[in-house]
Amino acid sequence: MAKYAILIYEDPAFYANASPEAWGAVVDAHNTFTKQVFELGGSLAGGEALAPTTTATTIKGAGTVTDGPFVETKEAFGGFYVVEARDLDHAVEIAKLCPAPGGGVEVRPVVDATTNPF
Repeated sequence: MAKYAILIYEDPAFYANASPEAWGAVVDAHNTFTKQVFELGGSLAGGEALAPTTTATTIKGAGTVTDGPFVETKEAFGGFYVVEARDLDHAVEIAKLCPAPGGGVEVRPVVDATTNPF
């Protein structure tokens, strides 16, 4: 099985304005998602939620450090899962179930460092 990253991009305002009940519903949805990965014949190799972009520190070029994200967008990278799936179609099937009520997800193959993917 190959590894795929499911990258979650959402509008940060969705969570900034979420009630405790709405936050709980999102957490429950992610718990359900992790169970569904296994039900679909995949497996989880990792995953985490990320703190808001306002907590980011960006390092560019020759080591210049700035507070906050480098680019302003309507959706920000908020978390990820790494799943093991049979192929891209299987990874997409799994990713369609990933909760992202404030945006969407992106699926990308994880590079095998022993070969040059480019």
